[in-house]
Amino acid sequence: MSVNEINKLYEQSRAALSSQNPNLEAIGSQVSQLKVGLVKLALQNGQIESDPSFQLLKRSVTELGAELSIKVGDIAAFERYLAQLEPFYFGSRMGLSESKVMYPLIGLNLLRMLSDNLIADFHTVLERIDLEQLQNNPFIVHPVKLEQALMEGSYKKVWQARSEVPTPEYLFFMDILMTTIRNEVASCVEKSYLSLPFDDAKSVLFFSSLDELLKFAQEHQWT
Repeated sequence: MSVNEINKLYEQSRAALSSQNPNLEAIGSQVSQLKVGLVKLALQNGQIESDPSFQLLKRSVTELGAELSIKVGDIAAFERYLAQLEPFYFGSRMGLSESKVMYPLIGLNLLRMLSDNLIADFHTVLERIDLEQLQNNPFIVHPVKLEQALMEGSYKKVWQARSEVPTPEYLFFMDILMTTIRNEVASCVEKSYLSLPFDDAKSVLFFSSLDELLKFAQEHQWT
């Protein structure tokens, strides 16, 4: 594939992912083609890696892969893509201007770390972000406030933060985090109460409906 062919396929894949009902399997296949095409170009032309337009295309394809991995729920793939994006997001940024999806993806990665209790990694990333962004960028402020609530043990604030996400993609990791919190709370409830009224249990476990609570209770073999 030529650079022009890769650019054309990238634009098609980007538009498809942004559509109302994207065919994620087809887009995944296209992303694989794009990645292979970039590798072949680099092997064929050793000088192309120093071309800013090639680096921009490489960054764009990697970002597309990261966004797709969230859509399909592939956390391991998302983590790999973000590792590949580090040279584009920190330091010299490969000489490129700032990507419009940089902070949304960094914020998602911070949420991933919180959902997996990787607090040391979380703070390592924060140290690489400009103070202005830490204080004012909504994609970064959200996970920062979330981590503060977790450190305080204020699970109610964590639950409220779910309705304050700066983009719907954040809900993926928020739901994982809430599942972890519910399991921790459930463990404490089991040790502290012989029985608990439905309304109280629904409140303490942050469920919106009785059906959700009953499903959770069944999974935990509560009677």
